[in-house]
Amino acid sequence: MTSEHHGGFPAYLPNPLQVAGWLLEETDRIWAAPCPLLLPLYHWSHVAEQLAWLSARFPGRVGAGFAIGGLEQDFEMADCEFSDRLARFKESLPKITAALRGDAAEPFVLDPALAACASHPVPMVSAAQSPGAVRRAAHVGIGVLFDSMQTLARMRELTDVYAENGGSGARIAIRRVWLGPPPNAAVEDQMDFYRSYAPDAAQRHWGDGQELITGMTAEEVAERLLKVAQEGGANAFNLRVHLKDVPQEKVDEQIERIGHEVIPILRPALESLAR
Repeated sequence: MTSEHHGGFPAYLPNPLQVAGWLLEETDRIWAAPCPLLLPLYHWSHVAEQLAWLSARFPGRVGAGFAIGGLEQDFEMADCEFSDRLARFKESLPKITAALRGDAAEPFVLDPALAACASHPVPMVSAAQSPGAVRRAAHVGIGVLFDSMQTLARMRELTDVYAENGGSGARIAIRRVWLGPPPNAAVEDQMDFYRSYAPDAAQRHWGDGQELITGMTAEEVAERLLKVAQEGGANAFNLRVHLKDVPQEKVDEQIERIGHEVIPILRPALESLAR
């Protein structure tokens, strides 16, 4: 998942859809998704066409996630009114989700890649931090992506509302993970960075210390992640290992260890939980 902010905002990309294409071109079997892409910054039809053509180039390997956006700078740079972002999102989300299922009206459905989405729809999620957000996602038939610091109680509240409104898609929990002794100073620096820009409404649902899942063994990490799924109602994860000022070689090491040691334990446990 490649996520979006502008103006050199640290650890984010201004072009998540383009970078997803780069990743797909350099790999053979992984999927990639601009997620979340800040939908109110664009006209939905152009985003839909680009995603559909990327999916046509890499069948079965493209997804998408959409968000309203929370940084005023992103909207100022695009000459968009920050205060209009929710209205723009509400208008665009049903249209783009229909289009990427091959159900767009003319002339959009005349695009061959969009038409092909009728038989090969693009999997989609929406960033969700409120009951209203999960209801919107449920009503258009897509999954949800939860904030990395949301408490399990808040996540459960949102997954319950999602299910009550007919939501049946992916419920993705973002969690930072670290196998071995955690870099505590880097974790605190990362939290300070998040607090510097996250709105108060989001921070009210953050838990103390829940932003990092750590353990000395792969079994401990997998067990704690499974607890997040069980208690929070998630059925999938976006696992992140980057932290502020942690050297690249340490990040690479964590990717290798999480992939080879934790994922083989976590995946069948999640599948069993889903059944």
